[in-house]
Amino acid sequence: MSETLSGPLSPAGNGAAAPAPLTLSMQGALNRALGEVLEDNPKALIFGEDVGRLGGVFRITDGLQARFGAERVFDTPLAESGILGMSVGLAMAGFHPIPEVQFDGFAYPAVNQIVSQIGRMNYRSRGALPMPIALRVPSFGGIRAPELHGESLESLFVHVPGLKVVSPADPHQAYHLLRLAGSMPDPVIFMEPKARYWQKGPVDPADAGALEGARIVRSGRHLTLIAWGAMVSRCLQVADLAAEDGIEVEVLDLRWLSPIDADGLAESVSRTRRAVVVHEAPRSSGLGAEIAALVTERCFNTLKAPVERVTGFDVPYPSGDLEDEYIPNIDRILFGIQRVLEHRRG
Repeated sequence: MSETLSGPLSPAGNGAAAPAPLTLSMQGALNRALGEVLEDNPKALIFGEDVGRLGGVFRITDGLQARFGAERVFDTPLAESGILGMSVGLAMAGFHPIPEVQFDGFAYPAVNQIVSQIGRMNYRSRGALPMPIALRVPSFGGIRAPELHGESLESLFVHVPGLKVVSPADPHQAYHLLRLAGSMPDPVIFMEPKARYWQKGPVDPADAGALEGARIVRSGRHLTLIAWGAMVSRCLQVADLAAEDGIEVEVLDLRWLSPIDADGLAESVSRTRRAVVVHEAPRSSGLGAEIAALVTERCFNTLKAPVERVTGFDVPYPSGDLEDEYIPNIDRILFGIQRVLEHRRG
């Protein structure tokens, strides 16, 4: 059973207790958030491959069809371009679609719909046709899946004007960010770190905290580690190990990959004066390059070393038997920290 903790009183001030914090897996937190979005918005619809009676491959939509009916939670054919094309039509008709692409690599056939329609319809129509679409994409590696079942597509999505892109790092963030994405008038690509679906943690439904921009997960003074999604947890492990050697690492969860919180990045790195970016995508033209450029532009006079990147390699994202060699591991991140700390600026 989930452990519960005492929570604050309801903000209504009538003495009624607000929902107590819960202990949930990320899968459970996402499921709860989707159920509440459907309750709050009668125009919200969930659809995709096997999301109905089965509840999705990862059971994120488990039980939602039974609760809300097959007209609001339903299965689609195995055709991602059709799923996203239907999302565009439903959004134009006044609905709030929440489609699921079953695995990140399955999004490639729908790139035309994402780029040419979802990302620019609001702009093209001068605001007459907003695209309130929250596209859920189980993302990144870490589950030893076959080829095209583990990808890191953030650079593709963030390059498209008109899209917002977000990736939660823990169950609390997953719950509140999905609630927010499910209510926004803009198209949101919601990149769920599938390797963290079974991670459990506290979720406080009554206290979202600040949901905009980046967040400092761990404070430090010697260096800022910048990550998102599944890599945040790994960077926290690295920070624990670095602390044993007296190195105080600050871990910054970027969260919103588009728009990037440039002010939050600069504020952290200006204090620590060093930065390492960690992501699973290939190094060349990865999001880490954009982050390094932003940090350099804003913190050039205070940086003690160039911004280091610890990333995947410039090869196709491998299948499960090779992903341990591909995904940034603790040793590679520690070596990146060492390189930055040992740099001597001339």
